[in-house]
Amino acid sequence: MAPKTVLITGCSSGIGLALAVKLAQDKQRRFKVIATLRNVAKKEKLEAAAGPALDRTLEIKQLDVCDERSIRSCINSIPNRHIDILVNNAGVGLIGPIECQSIEEMKAVMETNFFGVVRMIKEVLPDMKKRRSGHIVVISSVMGLQGIMFNDIYTASKFAIEGFCESLVVQTLKFNVFISLIEPGPVVTEFEMKIYEDAEKADYSQTDSETAEIFTNIYLKNSKAIFSSLGQSPEDIAEHTLRVIGTAKPPFRHQTNTIYTPMTALKHADPTGALMTDSFYKLVFKYDTLLHVSLKAIRLLRWQAHKMRQGARLLGFR
Repeated sequence: MAPKTVLITGCSSGIGLALAVKLAQDKQRRFKVIATLRNVAKKEKLEAAAGPALDRTLEIKQLDVCDERSIRSCINSIPNRHIDILVNNAGVGLIGPIECQSIEEMKAVMETNFFGVVRMIKEVLPDMKKRRSGHIVVISSVMGLQGIMFNDIYTASKFAIEGFCESLVVQTLKFNVFISLIEPGPVVTEFEMKIYEDAEKADYSQTDSETAEIFTNIYLKNSKAIFSSLGQSPEDIAEHTLRVIGTAKPPFRHQTNTIYTPMTALKHADPTGALMTDSFYKLVFKYDTLLHVSLKAIRLLRWQAHKMRQGARLLGFR
């Protein structure tokens, strides 16, 4: 069978880079990867990671999801505009008290995380419908299912894309076009870490002192503990995405971190929202010591499991 053409947005680092390289280096040579970047001057890391796959099973192109001309130019450059799998990965983050964020910053998040995905799907979907074949993958987040304190605008962008895709998927299935939402929890990337580093140095004088204190001394502190205990790597997400892509009938939603499943299920257990809000309120403001003890225990268990897997590999087991 001919390899499937996969176009991935946001490949300069993180999940996009890891996924592009993983698919391009597939031992079965099932994929031809079009790895796109908004700024191709930042392609060095991708080129280095791709190795021998570069210009063989991986091709780098410029694409800005906020620019319709850029999107169209990139897709028109692909033979017959044929894309079997579109992976919408490009995204931006924003954390902190909303009083300290400008409307322009909020619009920028929505332009990339929501309208960027919409622009991409709007461009490739007609061709997929004509062929009655295709798979659209969106790197969403558990925050598209469950709001998290101080991630108000980022969460809004992910909620928006989840609702958009949930509405669209019923139509696309009629044309044999699948949509899959990949929903990671915390992922440890340079991009993510820089957001938190910048947040620690930012000015919060535009909000009240109590809110600033909650953000800097509770939220940021808890976030560090959560990332170190529960965080996945970009390679983990790439592996999950590969499994979804390789499925004959891909799932609509796929959470990559099962630890978060009970949290995202709270709102469905109680439609009034009381169970969810009360649980998160107590976890943050009343039982924070228990939270940190639990996270330390999880971190220890994950470390032990990692050592056991290493030992098994050394003994020749898989």
